[in-house]
Amino acid sequence: MIRKKKIVVVMPAYNAEKTLKDTYAEIPKDIVDEVILVDDASNDATIKVAKKLKIKTFVHDKNRGYGGNQKTCYKAALQSGADIIIMLHPDYQYSPKLIAPMAYMLESGLYDVVLGSRILGGQALAGGMPFYKYISNRILTLIQNMLMGAKISEYHTGYRAFTRKVLETVPMEKNSDDFVFDNQMISQVHFFGFKIAEITCPAKYFPEASSINFVRSFIYGLGCLWTALQFRLTKLRIIRFNIFSLN
Repeated sequence: MIRKKKIVVVMPAYNAEKTLKDTYAEIPKDIVDEVILVDDASNDATIKVAKKLKIKTFVHDKNRGYGGNQKTCYKAALQSGADIIIMLHPDYQYSPKLIAPMAYMLESGLYDVVLGSRILGGQALAGGMPFYKYISNRILTLIQNMLMGAKISEYHTGYRAFTRKVLETVPMEKNSDDFVFDNQMISQVHFFGFKIAEITCPAKYFPEASSINFVRSFIYGLGCLWTALQFRLTKLRIIRFNIFSLN
């Protein structure tokens, strides 16, 4: 807890048996009040490991996708009374050590969302990001910034922190259950005028770390461009798309 604000870390998990223990060990328990894991019908022992670590765990009876998993994560965090919610992948790709600065940035009241950017520090390639993903990341981010009138260094990070107000406001249930959910969330945050901050975030790439293949990355990229175009068309009042409507 930070100055009476409850901090909850949520972990959308899928086949995280080999990395969950290391990830959980680095979560700063001195400020984090609760850790919630949602298992998306894993095929390994993720649930067994989570229970051994005494992590509050929710289990999907069938795979609902990355976006569907996050929806359950955020609803569970809100129901637990969280004031600040930090989404951390249990695959140990992002460092849990950044939870504290991200939480303090939100607690300050200056920002509503904090994104852990792999690009700001200039170490994405050194950390093992595949070159094609780096190039596509930069191109997509450029186009998205142009369409959305934003200045974000990276839209595609999986390390995010939100205030309670953000998660209670944005219509995330209207978003996809697939990977583009992440992008839709940032677009909604920007559309509804919430303040976004970024923090330099190193990331590791190794066999156990979650990563989508080239084909799914291509489909994801198209989804990101479509989301940005929807944002622009809605802003121009040409067409109002449902994901940007609170009704």
